[in-house]
Amino acid sequence: VQLQASGGGLVQAGGSLRLSCAASGNFFSITVMGWYRQAPGKGRELVARITRSGSIDYADSVKGRATISRDDAKNTVNLQMNSLKPEDTAVYYCNARDLIPGTSFAADNWGKGTLVTVSS
Repeated sequence: VQLQASGGGLVQAGGSLRLSCAASGNFFSITVMGWYRQAPGKGRELVARITRSGSIDYADSVKGRATISRDDAKNTVNLQMNSLKPEDTAVYYCNARDLIPGTSFAADNWGKGTLVTVSS
């Protein structure tokens, strides 16, 4: 699975941005798609994820400010973030979990990451 993310950049605090990610290549069945982020000096953390059935999880830090959506016909996942804060500054990574045929396991696939910088 190849994941191509777009939409990062520099934005002022209080602003908005939309991240998009498209999956391509060979995959069996993508179950969960999501966004993670890694701030300088910190570990990677979940921002939001959405299952094929539409179940959604958000990190507490973005609840009320983020909206995740997916389009399975296009194999895309989007993340709309509003009221951005300087602490949202991070590299954002797209993630897709692809079922391994014949098993109940899934493989994690990652995009290269897109930098989001929120200035105060």
